[in-house]
Amino acid sequence: MATDGGIHHYARGEWHAPSLSHRRIRFQKGLYADFHHVLLLGEGSGELHFDNGEHRPLHGPLLAFLPPQARCDLSISAGTAAHLVGASPQIMVDAIGDKVESYSLRIFTEQRKLVEALDPSAVAEISPLISGFVRELGDPSRSSWMVASAYIRLILMALWRGSDGERSEQRGQGETGSILQRYRQLVEAGFRQHRPISDYAAELGVTADRLHSICQRALGRSPIQLLHERVVQEAKLRLERSARNIQEISDSLGFRDPTYFSHFFKRKTGLSPAGYREIARASAGSENSMLSSGYADWP
Repeated sequence: MATDGGIHHYARGEWHAPSLSHRRIRFQKGLYADFHHVLLLGEGSGELHFDNGEHRPLHGPLLAFLPPQARCDLSISAGTAAHLVGASPQIMVDAIGDKVESYSLRIFTEQRKLVEALDPSAVAEISPLISGFVRELGDPSRSSWMVASAYIRLILMALWRGSDGERSEQRGQGETGSILQRYRQLVEAGFRQHRPISDYAAELGVTADRLHSICQRALGRSPIQLLHERVVQEAKLRLERSARNIQEISDSLGFRDPTYFSHFFKRKTGLSPAGYREIARASAGSENSMLSSGYADWP
C-alpha cells in the first residue's frame, strides 16, 4: 500500500458551508487529477462545467458521482451547501475489492451518475457516510487509510443500489446472460485461487463445453481467456497503484512463486512485471494504451 505522502495524498473530504457568494471548485486539480469524486449538494443550485464544453445545471438535493475522465468544474450558488468526497485509484482498488459485487462496482465507477430529487431515505442512508468520511479526514491525529477505504466502499454500494444498479443487472437477462453474469461474479470472487474452468462450470450447473460456448458467443473469448485477462488486469492495477514488491504482488494473486508469475505476465503482456511498472511510473498522468486505464477493461 502506498501511503508515503499521508492519507491526504490519496483521499479528499470537504464540507462547503453555505456562503454569501458564488464559489467554483475544480475537481481534478493537482493531487486530485486521477480521483473519483462524489458530490452531495444540499438545497440550492449549482452547475457542472465539463472540459468538453457541456454544462449541467444542478438543483439540490442531489448526488453526483464523477470518475476521473468526467473532467469538470463545479459552481455552487450563494446559500448552497455541499459535501465533496474524493478517492485516489489506490483507495478505489481497496474499496472495490474482489468480492462478488466487485465486478458490478468496477463497471459502475467508470460512468458518471447524477441522482436528482433525492428521496429522504436515500439522503438518510448516504449523508452520514459522506459526513463520516469528511470527519475522518478532518482529524489528522486519527485519519486512517482503512477507515477511508471502508467509507468509500459503503458510499459506492449505496450509490450503486440507489441508482437501481442491482435490480437492472437482473432484468432483461435470459439464461445465457445470467450464466455469463454469474461466471463473471464467480471469477471476481475467486480469480486468485486459480481454479480449473470445470469447477466454475460445475458451480454454475452447466458443462464446461456449455460455458465455453456462452463466453465465445457473447464475448469472442473462452472462459480461460477471460479468467486470465482478469488476473492480468488485477496485476496491472497493483503494479501501477501499489508500493508492493513483485513477490508480494505474486503472492497476493495466488501464484506459487514470483518466477511463475513473471512468466505468466510476460506471456500475456509482452513485458515483465518490473518492466511494466517502470513504464507505468514514467507514464503517470498521461494516456497510455498499455496501462490498465480503468476498472471496466475486463469485459
